[in-house]
Amino acid sequence: MDGEKGGEAAADWAELTEECLFNILSRLSLQDRWRGVMRVCKPWHLVCKDPCLNSVLNLDAHFDSATDLPRFWTPEFERRIDNMLRSVVVWSGGSLTEIRLSHCSARSLSLVAERCPNLEVLSIRSCPHVTDETVAEIASGCPKIKELDFSYCHEISHKSLATIGSRCSDIKVLRRNSMNWLDPSQHMGIVPKDYLNACPQDGDAEAAAISKYMPHLLHLELRFSKLTARGLALIAEGCANLEYIDLSGCANVTIRDIVNLTSNLKNLKHLKKPNFYIPRTTVHAERYGHWNLYDERFQTDVFRI
Repeated sequence: MDGEKGGEAAADWAELTEECLFNILSRLSLQDRWRGVMRVCKPWHLVCKDPCLNSVLNLDAHFDSATDLPRFWTPEFERRIDNMLRSVVVWSGGSLTEIRLSHCSARSLSLVAERCPNLEVLSIRSCPHVTDETVAEIASGCPKIKELDFSYCHEISHKSLATIGSRCSDIKVLRRNSMNWLDPSQHMGIVPKDYLNACPQDGDAEAAAISKYMPHLLHLELRFSKLTARGLALIAEGCANLEYIDLSGCANVTIRDIVNLTSNLKNLKHLKKPNFYIPRTTVHAERYGHWNLYDERFQTDVFRI
């Protein structure tokens, strides 16, 4: 009897209607579907490939909850992310509207540019092999983008910001954060040294592109950018609707610069200033030097903990 009951239960699961199965699987996270559900049987696999279940690809929870690991920067891991992204793009049938992940490459993003005309959110962080050429493809194929995150993508330059801003005219959110170049020790042993040393240098050129081509921005993050007061002035002038600005770690602007240059932003509600303290150890003194200058510009003692 127990065997028969088990057989009946198995048969019941196998005979679920497509609508019922879709209702069940739609309640699972993307990770849960990928980790085993789609391998159970052919009907389950087919439902997992339904376009309605593939309109959003959000892996931020995975990367945000885990400490950055050396394996994330390997070609093998990049290929895994690429395979997942390419699969979702194909299964979405053009309905993909949101992509949030890290460590993908130009190969998968070229397919996004080709097949995702309705994309509104593109968040790709820590992608060492994504270049200006790739972003130009995205700009041409995905004109509806409203939210961008190019953080820690060192091969993307100010040219990409200009290109995608000129073709995606309604960008409201931009995250262009850089790695901590003031104290890169937190990335040592994880991020490849050559890549870490290639941190974007021309913050003012990026600021100029943002100011000119993204006038409708509401939310802007430029953590550890190398922009100066000149670049900040351009942003304040060209992006008058800004409500949120994060300038944490921006060592080339003073608190006075920030207060003066953002005073005309009438809608500004949240402003994160570069309120960090750099410890005066021998190692740091050798690396950075000029501590009198830092004291004068940042009043670092104010932030001592």
